[in-house]
Amino acid sequence: MKYGSYLERQRAEFPAPWQAHFVAYDALKAFLKTRMVDTSVHLATAFPPAHAFAWAPEAGPAFDEVLARRLARVAELTPAFVRLLDAEVARFNAFFVEAKDATKATLARVLDRAYRPQVRELEDALSALLLLERFVFLNFTAVSKALKKHDKWSGLQIRGPYLLRAAALPFVTSTSLMRLKPDLLARLTALLGEGAPVATSPPPPPPPPLPASDVGSVSVAPPAAAAAPDQAPSASPTLDALVGLMQQTQTVMISLRGPHGTDIIGGVLGCLSKHRCQIADFSLSRLHHDVTFGVLVHLHNRDVDLFSDLVATAQRWDGTLSFDVQDAQLKASRLATAAEYGLDEAPYAQRTKYIATVLNERGLSAVFLSEWLTWLLSKRISVEQMRRLDRRHSSLMCVEFRLSVPDTLSADEMRAELIALSAGDQTDVALQPDNVFRRQKRLVVFDMDSTLIQQEVIDEIARATGIEEQVARITERAMQGEMDFAESLAARVALLRDTPVEALEDVKRTLTFTDGARYLCRALKSAGFKLAVISGGFLPLARYVKAELGLDYAFANQLGVTADGRRLTGTTVGPVVDAARKAELLEVIAQAEGIAIDQVVAVGDGANDLLMLAKASLGIAFNAKPRVQQQARARINQKSLANILYLMGYSQSEAAELQLPA
Repeated sequence: MKYGSYLERQRAEFPAPWQAHFVAYDALKAFLKTRMVDTSVHLATAFPPAHAFAWAPEAGPAFDEVLARRLARVAELTPAFVRLLDAEVARFNAFFVEAKDATKATLARVLDRAYRPQVRELEDALSALLLLERFVFLNFTAVSKALKKHDKWSGLQIRGPYLLRAAALPFVTSTSLMRLKPDLLARLTALLGEGAPVATSPPPPPPPPLPASDVGSVSVAPPAAAAAPDQAPSASPTLDALVGLMQQTQTVMISLRGPHGTDIIGGVLGCLSKHRCQIADFSLSRLHHDVTFGVLVHLHNRDVDLFSDLVATAQRWDGTLSFDVQDAQLKASRLATAAEYGLDEAPYAQRTKYIATVLNERGLSAVFLSEWLTWLLSKRISVEQMRRLDRRHSSLMCVEFRLSVPDTLSADEMRAELIALSAGDQTDVALQPDNVFRRQKRLVVFDMDSTLIQQEVIDEIARATGIEEQVARITERAMQGEMDFAESLAARVALLRDTPVEALEDVKRTLTFTDGARYLCRALKSAGFKLAVISGGFLPLARYVKAELGLDYAFANQLGVTADGRRLTGTTVGPVVDAARKAELLEVIAQAEGIAIDQVVAVGDGANDLLMLAKASLGIAFNAKPRVQQQARARINQKSLANILYLMGYSQSEAAELQLPA
């Protein structure tokens, strides 16, 4: 609802003598809209002719001429608007003074401790005070919103100075009168609790009428539902209505931006403390020394001098102040309350929160980030927060986005589109639901070959024993789909028959750990994680990796050895660790440790890792085959395994804190 329409509806609920003294908001708005909207000194906002921005326009006035004409027009219209606004404020303020004096006389009488008023008198006094408070706030809001429109359409910023100038007027300085509401309510409640409201002395004469105005004397009619003086105290619907009005609050959005961060925060909070505002929510952002502090507050007394204090605070700390009084009847879809939305959230319904981790070790390019934001806009996805996770100074490497995503979008379809979007730039975008488990992981399960280590161990054993070509042919047939994993494993292991067991020790010395593997595992162990390697390779090597990285579990295929323990038999012993077995072992470890599947991360690169990646709540394809990348929930195509920490929500500085002494 537009404020002009809202104001008219509210004005109609006031007694007739009051209605004529409301600020003429529509007239002020019409002046601005018809005369000033095309004269802004912000030339681009007023859609000027293109030649106004050309260095040497072929025709038409030069840029300086356009600017001079606009400045002259603003110099003419802004004082005219201020004079018009001054007249409205003076008229409204004069009526306020009359109404305030009458209300003050009534309050002095009913709050006199030597006099016992009747219930009806107290209810009328409280009703008059609430009416006066509402009258002030509605008109002050009209003045503030008119100034805001002027600043928008003129390009000048006069709202702060104007409100500071108006701070000496009675409608601002008399707000202490409004703080008598609790005393009135306490007196009324006590009187109702004692019995029938009977006066202990003759009732005083009625208050004198207010000075005549152009529409007659000012008066406050008692509410139609008011209880009669001789009515039983238990029947007071007026009291319930008044208590309800007292409990209503006015919501205000306040933002102060400037170079003095802590001073700005302290200044705003000092104003809110002085006026006993209820803080519903806040938001803080900082770029170098420039801080923006936003607060959502509820005003109980509707003290308009709060805004004068905020303006003075902004001037003191070289800040830019903005505030907006929330209309009481905003549409539900736009309502911003602490109960529904925080200030750092996009207030939309039917949406799901996601975290997107955007990562490139070589640096995030402005080109890709622009394409990424264009994609978000095309999907009507809102960015709620951005957080840099790396701490390099030369370039930006990793950013975490908190997103508000329409429920109609499929996560799988979004991931597929993001693969296509990021492939050419070698940038990874990992999309995860933003829930309590995202940063509460407790178990990470790794594949070994080409994940924790850079080699495939069976290839290394084959190379050490001179059967590399035969093993490679079987591996190729398996990759072409001619053999399943168990069949290809059996065929390759058969080629190892009679290989000395010492060959495995030689292979251990050739293994190269993937960049960041030690750093990652050290950080995770320090953070209290359980770690496991589940490999389709061989157990002696998996145990070696487990010991080197400080893992908790190691599972792999067990090679058969001869009775003397000196040579391999060319067979495996026990269940084959294939894709299904990997997923099963992941679940077994989680159950043994009392860890929910929602708290499990799996990392792998091959097709036999897909079931394991799908079983975990976060399955990461690390430099994986294309098919694995397409099916996994997240992917990392960067050099270092340490980047997994970013996907788990850790910043680079947090990961550094988790490193144990060497």
